[in-house]
Amino acid sequence: MARTGAGSGRGQGPLVADKRYGAARSTAGGSGSGGRSTPPPRKPAPKRRVPQRQRGLIGGFVHFIWRLVWGTVWRSLAVGALILGCAIFYFYAQLPDVTALLDGRARGSVTLLDRNDTVFAWRGETFGGQITSDTVSPYLLHAVVATEDKRFYRHFGISPRGILSAIRINMAEGRGPLEGNGGSTITQQVAKLLCLGVPYDPTQWKSEAAYEDDCRGGGVWRKIKEIPYAMAMEAKYSKAEILTIYFNRAYLGAGARGFEAAAQRYFGTSANDLAPAQAAMLAGLLKAPSKYAPTNNLKRAQDRASVIITLMEEQGYLTKAEAENARAHPAQLSEAAQTKSGGFFADWVMEAAPAFLTSETTEDVVIKTTLDQRMQKASEEALAWVFENKLKSGSNAQAAIVVMSADGAVRAMVGGRKTEAAGSFNRATQALRQTGSSFKPFVYAAALDLGWSPSDFVEDTPLTINIPGSGPWTPKNYDGEFKGLITLTKALEESRNIPAVRVSEAVGRDLVRKVASEFGIESDLAAGPALALGASESTLIEMTGAYAGILNGGSSVTPYGMRELKLKGEQEPLMGAGGGIGERVISQEAAELLTYMMSQVVEHGTGTRARLDRPAAGKTGTTTAGRDAWFIGFTADYVAGVWMGYDDNTPLKGVTGGGLPAEIWHEVMVRINDGLPVNELPMIVPEPRVPPQPQYTEPDPNAGLRPTQPGTEQTLDEAMGGQQQPRRDPVEDLLREILGSGN
Repeated sequence: MARTGAGSGRGQGPLVADKRYGAARSTAGGSGSGGRSTPPPRKPAPKRRVPQRQRGLIGGFVHFIWRLVWGTVWRSLAVGALILGCAIFYFYAQLPDVTALLDGRARGSVTLLDRNDTVFAWRGETFGGQITSDTVSPYLLHAVVATEDKRFYRHFGISPRGILSAIRINMAEGRGPLEGNGGSTITQQVAKLLCLGVPYDPTQWKSEAAYEDDCRGGGVWRKIKEIPYAMAMEAKYSKAEILTIYFNRAYLGAGARGFEAAAQRYFGTSANDLAPAQAAMLAGLLKAPSKYAPTNNLKRAQDRASVIITLMEEQGYLTKAEAENARAHPAQLSEAAQTKSGGFFADWVMEAAPAFLTSETTEDVVIKTTLDQRMQKASEEALAWVFENKLKSGSNAQAAIVVMSADGAVRAMVGGRKTEAAGSFNRATQALRQTGSSFKPFVYAAALDLGWSPSDFVEDTPLTINIPGSGPWTPKNYDGEFKGLITLTKALEESRNIPAVRVSEAVGRDLVRKVASEFGIESDLAAGPALALGASESTLIEMTGAYAGILNGGSSVTPYGMRELKLKGEQEPLMGAGGGIGERVISQEAAELLTYMMSQVVEHGTGTRARLDRPAAGKTGTTTAGRDAWFIGFTADYVAGVWMGYDDNTPLKGVTGGGLPAEIWHEVMVRINDGLPVNELPMIVPEPRVPPQPQYTEPDPNAGLRPTQPGTEQTLDEAMGGQQQPRRDPVEDLLREILGSGN
């Protein structure tokens, strides 16, 4: 049978179907063993289609490009991460302890205290003292975070979202991507404040301001360097420590470094005690300290603070009620801040001490001064009131005021109509102006010290003096008339020029110059007879100090504003008072007689507009063509001097010393004496004397003698004008003998 034949001589195995391709394979493989070999199975050939072949080529190319790009990217990222890590480690290793970063000023500061040891002004870069984010007012902490970096507690030094948002805003406004808004986090801002660890080097930068401008500079490279530095800070310090650095180093305008200094300067309180409105105003300064400083524009600062309050409310830091209350009651400046850093007085005091302890100090200096803030405010208000109510609008006339005690301690100083920025021209201390008739008291002081009496008589008659090299000089009186024989008191009371010249010539010009100089008038004094009429120049503070010498009984004074200078934290002062009472110039009796004569100027003479509800004495002064107008006087407690004029020497129209200056003086003294007891002037009322003969008068068939009207006097140019020849008189020799002997 076929089945038996198929397996002849062998054991039978399982039946299987024949493989169709077996015969062919056996033939090819040959026989010789009598059996068939089974070849290994082969996979079926893949179906090949043209579209599949094309997709494989494209996919392979894409895959190649992807592998190339990905390989480049991950290698670049790895290298970048390595570089970033190295940069972070480099900066991390250089960062010092937090306490070393809190005060990074290259300059020191000067803090000025008034007579009651209350701060009223600062100079230089003030550092209010170290504060921490844990102790400052929570309102301040929240205001800063809400304004500058609301994701501060969630990032690691940089905010990609913030940077992209800033780039979008900059480009939308037509700026470069990194110009304007920078999207900086608080940590990045601190990095800028630290100048990325680069210390100030005066040999590399022209000034500290130039150094800071460079540190705050933008640009791609600066931003790139900020990133690892900020991240290193985040690794080195806690969030609280980063905020502490920020609170202590941020510049907040008006020379204030740090929020403690700013809080003290603007509000007179600590940063630890700020209310919401105050905190919002300070936080608003971070954007542009000079622009939003409340001392520059309080309304603008309040509007900016209102924006910050809204942000705090939106972010949940203030309740709706707290926000509404803060907006309804915006922050106000302290009285010290309202004085605009002490103005002219502070500048004057700073100039009185060595520069290395004031304007160029590298230490923190404290100066105790003589300033009385109540009197300072009163003086400023009085000047403003008179100019607003007595002068036509648009006038460019200027004025200055000095108030001092009898020992020369300056209590108030106004160097101009407007309280200007530090360093402005101070008309009270720097303007040299002709003194006019305000100089005449020194003429009579010299005579009284020689034994003359206010009741002595002097001729008010035509006078011509021959000046060698210049020819004859004939002074004139303001009213163009002559009073004949009058007392010294009446001559000063009516500010008559001819009697003043006669007295000066009688006692000697050298003696008059000596008395004036010893009273403190340091400028060159005229050598000719016009000396008696105030032809010399002086400053207001010198003249006021000289009058203080009359009030104190005849001793000179050196006006001063500094009581004590010491380094902050030290007990022993480096310097004491810069002035005070000096040597005696005239006798006390002469000073008290002169005080009486000057009191009559106010009571009955050219200074009646200065009258007060208490005894007062003073003298008016008007100079060449009315270019300068003065009134200087005193009560028993204080001396005050007022000058008025134009900076360019334009003549004043219709103004004499007995006019607006006397009114300004009156307004000042009313305010500063308010509430003070009424004290009598230290003066001696002289015994009246009878003239030796009837008073001589210039014949005038029409009107006779006309009394001098209060508030009028002779100006210097009018006094020196004209060339009238003196008339001989039968009693001339007798009068000259009387005048010469002083009897």
